[in-house]
Order: sequence, then C-alpha cells, then structure tokens
Amino acid sequence: MVAEAVVQESSVFATFDKDGDGKVSAAELRGSMTAALGEDVPEEEAAAILATVDADGDGLLDQEEFAKLGAAASHGGADGVAGDEADDDEVRRRCLKEAFAMFATEGGDEGARITPASLMRMLRKLLESWTEKMELEECRAMICRFDLDGDGVLSFDEFMVMMMGNV
Repeated sequence: MVAEAVVQESSVFATFDKDGDGKVSAAELRGSMTAALGEDVPEEEAAAILATVDADGDGLLDQEEFAKLGAAASHGGADGVAGDEADDDEVRRRCLKEAFAMFATEGGDEGARITPASLMRMLRKLLESWTEKMELEECRAMICRFDLDGDGVLSFDEFMVMMMGNV
C-alpha cells in the first residue's frame, strides 16, 4: 500500500515537472493548475503557493516539498490552514496590508505598488539614524528578488510572497 502511494505521488510529480529537471517551478505549477482548474491562475498565486512549501528557498519544489504541498492541500489549503487557523491567516493578511501600505505608492488596493523610490523613501525614514543610507540601486535590487512579473515594482501579492516565503 505504501509503495503504491509513493509510485502515485512520483507520477503526479512527474506530470507537474514538465521539463523533467526534478523540480517544479512556479510556471510549471501555474500551467498544471490552469489545466486542472480550467481557468487562468495568476502568476502571483502560483508563486505564493509554491513559497508556502519551498523549504530551501530556491523558488522550486523538489519531490519532498511537492509532497508537502499535496499533504497541505488535502488538509485545508496550500498552507495547511483549517478551522480556527483561517482567522489567523486573515489577521496576518491585514497586518501585511498595513505594512505594505507603509512602503507603497498611492493607488488604492489595486493600484498600490512598492517602487524603488517609495522603498528608499520609507527605509530612509525608518533608518534615519543609520549612517549608511539606502541608495536607489540597492532598492531596485531588493525589489528585483521578489518581482515575480518583472515589472520593476512589488504588488501586494509579491510583497506577501516576500514576507511569508519561509513561513
């Protein structure tokens, strides 16, 4: 029975691992989810789901991490939330929205973005006693690491991935 489950899990992993490199990327996860659900899955959503179980932080899922994703999904969601923990997620999301608003440019819920300039402005306020000030290029580099869609700014979803990536 255990051997059958391992073979089945390996087969599912191979289905998601389109390029056969032994890792599932956010793009591969998104493509498989889109095919399974019959509707487009946003890149940010796929990246956020991947980040919830990406233990080594490489932005890819190996077979063990993929198995954790499957186990979490069967217990109430990609992050394993069930019951009372859903309230904790809502509180966490509200706190992240408040933190995001501190760094973001104006634009309402949908248009707000963290730009290199807005990040630099807030970091300078927060670190005003620090002798070494953040420069615009450093802020661009910080944003680039989590800019999943490559537009040079962070959306709230990308900010969430950054803040919760290793939780």
